This record gives sequence, structure tokens and C-alpha cells, in this order.
Amino acid sequence: MKKKICMLGAFAVGKTSLVQQYVNSIFSDKYHTTVGVKIEKTTVVMDDTNVDLIIWDLHGEDEFQHVRLSYLKGSSGCIYVADGTREKTLATALSLRKIAQNTIGKLPFILMINKSDIKDQWEIDDETIDDLKNQGISLIITSAKTGDEVEQAFKILTQKMMEK
Repeated sequence: MKKKICMLGAFAVGKTSLVQQYVNSIFSDKYHTTVGVKIEKTTVVMDDTNVDLIIWDLHGEDEFQHVRLSYLKGSSGCIYVADGTREKTLATALSLRKIAQNTIGKLPFILMINKSDIKDQWEIDDETIDDLKNQGISLIITSAKTGDEVEQAFKILTQKMMEK
């Protein structure tokens, strides 16, 4: 079974770092801008089924470009990423979710709020997080640096994609 996942979010929210932490168990402090798309592949076992995850790490931006819409085709699920230290990135992630839904329909998704390792610097507060959860948004607080909850987020999304 193969499932394509698209990672979407603003610049420098940690999409590439989250993918690298999940697929290769590594973290780098060096920031590298993704140009276009990076594709990683990993296999997970869910309910005795091998699932090949093809993870499309799309370059970050605050405005959705039309060329990227083609990247979404064939997706089984999406991960929207926000940076807890920059509240504006949450609005970007939620906006990208609406645009993606309008383009390819409703797909299983998860919202990762990244950088839990520096929670004392966060602009996104607990009330906002609770509001999102009350709206039915699957939300996980992660750290690409420490790996906290990264694998769990991908497992939850994979389970949702298998149920669809």
C-alpha cells in the first residue's frame, strides 16, 4: 500500500526538519530552504500492513503558488505545519488547508505545531490550541529537534489515511 503525504506550511516552520527527524532520525541546526519539493520515502507497519509513505516536502511560502497545486494531486493526506514561536505561521497553515481542500477535496490531515523544545518563546497560546481542537482539528505539538511526538503525528495521519 502506498500513501502520498504533502507537507505544507510557511517558510522556516520546520517541515524539512520534521521529515528528516521522522525518516532518518536526524536533526540539523542549519537552515536549508527547500526549493520546489523534496521527496522522502519510508515504510511503516500499521495493523500488519506495510505502508509506503511517500512524503512530499513542499517549499515554504506565505502565498500559495499555482504551480504547487499540481504537487497536491494524488495525495492521500496532508500535514500542515506551524511554528509555535511565530503566530502568523498558524494562519498560513490554516489558509493552506482551505486552499488544498478547495483544490483536491477533503483529505485526512494533521496540524503540527512545531518547536515544542522552545515553548517559552511561543506566540501561539494554549487557548488558541484548545479552540482548534474544539473545532475538530487533529493537532499535535512537535519538536523536530528532540523528536517529541513526530513519529506519533505521522502514525495518526497514516491511520486516518488507511481508514479513508
